[in-house]
Amino acid sequence: MIKDNQKYFNRAHVLMDALITVISYSIAWVIRFIIVPDPTAGALGPEIYFSALFLVVPGYLLLNYMANMYSSKRYASIERDVYGVVQSNVILMIIFLSSLYMIDQKYFSRSLIIMFCVINIFLGSLARAVVRKTLRTMRKKGYNVKYVLLVGYSRAAEEYIDRIQANPQWGYVVRGILDDKIPRGTLYKGVKVIGRIDNLLIILPENKLDEIAITLALEDYDILEEIVQLCEKSGVHTKFIPDYNSVIPSKPYTEDLNGLPVINIRHIPLSNTLNSIAKRIVDMVGGIFCIILFSPVMLFAAIAIKVSSPGPVIFKQERVGLHNKPFRIYKFRTMEMQKPKAEQKAWTSKDDPRVTKIGRFLRKTSIDEMPQFFNVLKGDMSLVGPRPERPYFVEKFKEEIPRYMIKHQVRPGITGWAQVNGYRGDTSIRKRIDCDLYYIENWTMGLDIKILFLTIFKGFINKNAY
Repeated sequence: MIKDNQKYFNRAHVLMDALITVISYSIAWVIRFIIVPDPTAGALGPEIYFSALFLVVPGYLLLNYMANMYSSKRYASIERDVYGVVQSNVILMIIFLSSLYMIDQKYFSRSLIIMFCVINIFLGSLARAVVRKTLRTMRKKGYNVKYVLLVGYSRAAEEYIDRIQANPQWGYVVRGILDDKIPRGTLYKGVKVIGRIDNLLIILPENKLDEIAITLALEDYDILEEIVQLCEKSGVHTKFIPDYNSVIPSKPYTEDLNGLPVINIRHIPLSNTLNSIAKRIVDMVGGIFCIILFSPVMLFAAIAIKVSSPGPVIFKQERVGLHNKPFRIYKFRTMEMQKPKAEQKAWTSKDDPRVTKIGRFLRKTSIDEMPQFFNVLKGDMSLVGPRPERPYFVEKFKEEIPRYMIKHQVRPGITGWAQVNGYRGDTSIRKRIDCDLYYIENWTMGLDIKILFLTIFKGFINKNAY
């Protein structure tokens, strides 16, 4: 049973981070002044450097706390831990260097600070990976597990069981399900309905549970308040898993309306003005940089298109962008000239005879997309975002695919989360939309940078481009 172990584990995590911070700082000092000494940086004694730890250690722990690094991590991935460690160290380095500048301290080694943060990132990430691996191995063997009882049989209950059984490293064991409508003894993947909901009055006093998950079916929500009150009286940790998760996003955005909680159906970080401005600045700078960097490639493509087939070099096509507003997208022409009505509804297929020889190469290498950097400068598009579609297909897909139109709540992009995950060209529209929704709901500047790097390493060559 795990009741209060988490708080002790969190304290151990804090002590581990503090110890690693001291070790990382000491290693950086040894490298800087003993292994690779610099005569010009010896103006300050070791007591000055190590006295800085009285501010560095609590400052780093505070940054970790603000990054939510000391909460339960049963569900979280190692990537999230590493991201948190990197984030805290980068912020600490910026504050440290800025403080030295503000107090006009010229002799404190800046290279030591940078080395310390790099070492701390490595050792901190390694330690957390080892701890996580150890715990997950223990949980798979049946140790350090949490016992959960589900109250209510519903789609939410089945989905919860599916995820728990697919991830034994989380260390959860479902004891059973209580429900008033499903017969006792009914099994779902080995988990049995063990009684009615009023059996809670007998089960809770036994104090053998770590958690209760309320998974009532939507039609049974009239007894929700009663069950919550009953569970809270027992002192058992209680969580609520709604039976309308197909409507509410995985990370709902809530507001406090004078004490009344309001759940926004869709949380879009880019609706925040500061986020939107920051992304637009990055787009402008990145667009200009890319135009300069790829100008030789674009010049070569333009000459090749002009020589190989009659017609304009740049192909313009109407697409649907931010707030459902149409705009003209720019691409290098890769097809023979055709009637506008034909290209508006036609979907490029494998061995499409309309595609020119040079056009096939441009499509495979994504060079045909490069003129869209000018769309970025105009504000029609972003470097990263959902791919824009033609009006005909927008009207078609919005009737066929749930939540399709949500993608138009942000600027479309040259590349995106769907593209770097392989959903380009003639691939599943539904999976593409799932990726777009994930991006829209979980946007951060870090995610944009990640997508751009993934595009560089695996996004240019498009095997689905015809």
